[in-house]
Amino acid sequence: MSSDKRRVQFRASEKLVERADALATVLGTDRTDVLTDALREYLRDAAHDDRLTQEIAGAYYDDEITFEQLKALVGPEEAANFRVLKRQLDDSLTEELADL
Repeated sequence: MSSDKRRVQFRASEKLVERADALATVLGTDRTDVLTDALREYLRDAAHDDRLTQEIAGAYYDDEITFEQLKALVGPEEAANFRVLKRQLDDSLTEELADL
């Protein structure tokens, strides 16, 4: 994992921020660590959620995300499988159009 860090901003409800701050106090850390850990865990879980994985694959097939982004989201092995399938789908479409 890259050690480069990037500053981001987002809006959240006051209640959610208070809960994050309270957890940070309990853990002896800060809000950034709590939010970073939560985001990391969410992204890790998302890679194993079939419904979300299909949405990610769909975004890749529709060229909404790059292969590198796909790989970061689902892992290199599954990304490679999606790339092969996309190429097969592209070849099938090309053949169908050629037959018209």
